[in-house]
Amino acid sequence: MKSLRGLPRVFAFLVVSCSLLAQSADLALKSHRAKELLEAGKAEEAIPIYRELVRALPNNPGLMMNLGLALDMAGHKREAVREFEKVLKLDPRHVPALLFLGTGYVELGEPAKAVNPLKKVLKAQPDNLDAQEVLGEALLSLGQLEEAAGHFRSLAQRDAGNPRVWYGLGLSYERLAQRNFEELEKVALGSAYWLELVAESRFKVTQYFSAFYFYRQALSKMPTMRGVHAGLAEVYRKTNHPDWAAIEEERERAMPPPDCRAEKLECDFQAGRYLELVAWSEGVKTPESYYWRTRAYNQLALEAFSRLGQLPPSAEMHELIAKMESNRRQYVESAREWREALKLSPGNPSLQEGLAVALYQAGDLQGARAMFEDLLKRQPESAELNYMLGDTLLNSQKPQEAVPYLNKAVTLVPGLLAAHGSLARAYLALGEAEKAVPHLKAALPTDEDGSLHYQLGRAYQARGELALAREMLKKYQEIHNAQEVENKMVEKEVEITPP
Repeated sequence: MKSLRGLPRVFAFLVVSCSLLAQSADLALKSHRAKELLEAGKAEEAIPIYRELVRALPNNPGLMMNLGLALDMAGHKREAVREFEKVLKLDPRHVPALLFLGTGYVELGEPAKAVNPLKKVLKAQPDNLDAQEVLGEALLSLGQLEEAAGHFRSLAQRDAGNPRVWYGLGLSYERLAQRNFEELEKVALGSAYWLELVAESRFKVTQYFSAFYFYRQALSKMPTMRGVHAGLAEVYRKTNHPDWAAIEEERERAMPPPDCRAEKLECDFQAGRYLELVAWSEGVKTPESYYWRTRAYNQLALEAFSRLGQLPPSAEMHELIAKMESNRRQYVESAREWREALKLSPGNPSLQEGLAVALYQAGDLQGARAMFEDLLKRQPESAELNYMLGDTLLNSQKPQEAVPYLNKAVTLVPGLLAAHGSLARAYLALGEAEKAVPHLKAALPTDEDGSLHYQLGRAYQARGELALAREMLKKYQEIHNAQEVENKMVEKEVEITPP
């Protein structure tokens, strides 16, 4: 948020200096000295001076504002937020305080508290780009994706050189695509629409054999589906079968064009009218509408990220590449990109968290632990950070140390199911099956391989609850068998065969 480090602070300094000159030459001198320290980047030295000034003039909102700014610059985000709140008690319309309060809450990982003050800023100053950018980020964090995308679209027209705008817009669209895919999965799992999107996603992460299998399955479900032959052609080309690719390309060309009266969504997509497609199909809950909205949002995300890539090197660009490398399970490369991002945005907690997660995924548990511990010092009430540190300790064979962090995570956010799963594993490692049971039960919806059902079954056995134990072990066997069948199905089609 480099743009937030300019005008609002200068404005606050001017207000404070003028009011102090009328009060006392000594206080004005101290205020001037504190301002010089801030401008020299010595915020920590300015803080005690501002505290003294606030004690001398306790009802001066400008002094409180500058104390808050000094605390913010020194990294004391929580204390800074408290000062901005004090300013607003004295002057509820103090725009810089509203702006920095909202920004502070976003940086503390509490976006819900940021929305109201940021909207007040925009009501007072509709052209405030800083407030709109931070509001977009807060809404994105809260999953209010359509509203977030709207703010970023507006910013893209007025602040096109800002990499954070294109990154925020791309993320908004990407998550909207994911949301629509998840809805499609609920209503039409295994349909040609679902299979084609799965194939496309596998292709993007270079899983060509898997993509081939799902494209073939989609074609068997809907032989008239446009785009599938083109997808197969790309798979053939990537696996060194250009002759087979040519056959599939010819088949795609032979497909009749869509009837735009009956297939409007496909026509809009082919014409690149992605926003029109989304707007026209809003609220429609058919498999077809979910499919085309998913594809449209994916294309909009791609366009936004492409614009980001055209800008000079930025932290946002490296962050995007880091996430792409993570999706490809190239965690060492991902960590390298997070480090490059941090060079361009030092001290950014979001980037530091990204690096810590990449180190964890790459198996550098010691490095990840150090970073999570440092982040927790600044955000002790973050459920996600408590979970990640606890899980890191658990995987470092330190379940006793892991338990307090994992307990805090599930206390802060009871719905954090992954933390329940890790806490259960920690208790089991400590031989405390009784304590593990409620957390195993809470985490069952996340059980993809049946292991949690198995562990819960064993825990019930240890308690003598044999009927419940049999039920859990039966469910474990069902999940395990289903996974085996799915693996065999993929294995049958793993070979790339001719058209």
